This record gives sequence, C-alpha cells and structure tokens, in this order.
Amino acid sequence: MKTHRSGLSRWLPLVFLIGCSTLLGSACRRQEDPPSPVLLQINDRRISQAEFEAEFQRYLNVRGMVSRESREELRRAFLAQKIDRELILSAADRADIVLSPELEEQIVAENLGDYPKEVFASVLEEQGLTAEQWRRNLLENSRIEKAVTFLAQSRERVAEDAVVAYYRQHADLFDRPPEVRVRQITVTGEAEGLRVLGQLRQGLAFAEAARLHSSSPDAAEGGDLGFVGRGQLPDAFDAVIFDLPAGRVSDLVKSEYGYHLFLVEERRPARRLALDEVREEIIALLQADLEEQAYRDWLRGLRREAAISVEWNLL
Repeated sequence: MKTHRSGLSRWLPLVFLIGCSTLLGSACRRQEDPPSPVLLQINDRRISQAEFEAEFQRYLNVRGMVSRESREELRRAFLAQKIDRELILSAADRADIVLSPELEEQIVAENLGDYPKEVFASVLEEQGLTAEQWRRNLLENSRIEKAVTFLAQSRERVAEDAVVAYYRQHADLFDRPPEVRVRQITVTGEAEGLRVLGQLRQGLAFAEAARLHSSSPDAAEGGDLGFVGRGQLPDAFDAVIFDLPAGRVSDLVKSEYGYHLFLVEERRPARRLALDEVREEIIALLQADLEEQAYRDWLRGLRREAAISVEWNLL
C-alpha cells in the first residue's frame, strides 16, 4: 500500500493512523442518527461520546482480546491520540492545507489497489463503515501528514561534529565480523546435485549453473548471497563456507531444503567500518531524531494554545 509520507512517518502513526491498520484502513469518524453528548471539544472541533466509542471499538477490534484493565488504559491512551489528531487537523485548517482533487483521487486509487469491489465492500461491512467514511478518513490522514511535513519540519541540520561524536560514542555498532561473499546452488535430489557438481568441475561457470539448475530465489542472480557473517546462514552451511578456500566449489551439502553447492568468491576480515563508510547512515539517523523532536515540540505548542475540554464522567 503506497502512501505519501515524509521521514516523520515512523512515529506519525501514533497520532493519525488510529484504528486504521487493517487491510484497507478504517474511518475514524462516524455520524450517528440519535443525539449523543459531546465527550471532547478541541477549539471548535467536537467529538461525541458515541463517535468516540465507535472509533475506540474499531481500534480494539484491530488489537484483539484485551483484559478489562488493559482496556481502560487503552481508552485513555486512545483519547490522548484522538486529541492530538484533532489538534493537527485544526492546525491544517488554520494553515489552509488542502489536497487537490487530483491528489485525492490518486491517494484513494493507491489505497484501493487491485482489491475487488466485493472484497472492499466486505471489509467495510465488517468494520461498520461506508465507503464515504473510509474515504474521508483516508484523506484526513493525508492532510495530517501534509500538515506535519509543512508545519513541524525541523529547520536544523545535522552538524559534522555531531556525526563524528556519534561515530566515536557508538564505535562498536560499526564493527563487522569476518565475512565471505558466497554463491549457492540448491537442488532437490542428490543425483541432480552430483550431476551439477560434475559440470562445474568440467568448467561450467558457477553463476551460469545456478541460473540453469538452482531452485533457490537467488538463482536469477547466479546464486549470489552477497557477503555473509557467521550465524546468518544455517550452522551446516557456516561449517562449510568459512573453511572453504576462495575460488573452490564445495562438496554437496545436505539440508532440510535439499542439496547445496557453495562457491566462496571473496573473504573479508573482521574490521570496523570507517566514518566515511557510515557517514550518510549516521546523518540519516540523527536527522530523524531532529525531526522527531521538532514534531514533539510543535505538538506540545498546539496543546498549550488549544482550548481542550473533556467530559471525563462520560468515559
């Protein structure tokens, strides 16, 4: 499922994807026929008790069975998330952040994907939603993301001294064990494996043999598994490839997956990655932290400035 997301997306779901983690997402806003008391008011946005309870029930349905104690804790956490959601929508309204009709249709189409109409209708029925409610919530989520991107984006950029400090303080994170670059061929039977081994010994290139005979997913890449360290593959494989000289084909190795042949192409000793090798990785990590802090500061500001009223007795 495609979405329009910035680098803030790893924590945005806590705010605006409330109860929307099912197959197609779920609408978090529902109109009721009978009047219901107002449970929550944020500035000029009102949420009734019935609306809140319907949303919360959908949220629980996604989570599955929970104890009574957990349910009450979740209810209060859900209320806090609901308040944050409405605060951001209110900020989007004030900043006149809207989606063009063309973008709206693109977002809806991407989220519908290739689901048959009957499947979509069945999912909505299970959640007690209409297609219009689902669409409205989906587009609200996109407006929220757009608002966060434009209004809460950090203007600060990672300084070089911060990158160097992080590298020095977390040097062990960049230690790499001995690795080998290895190719494999996997076949189902021993006789087939011995036949392929014979072809290799007669001069057939290992990569070509893998493309012709291997049943493993990496066959199209000539059986290339890339660089691997101990523990990344089954123990039986490690026992072979880490003792195998570079350029030599292994004997046939049996496993629960079939029979295997290995070729070690290169060995790489244990080492610590240099700063230049991991600079971009560190910058991305630290920039994400700056974005998250900027978002949280912005949201705290929205809370301070807002008029928030909760009828706690209705909870």
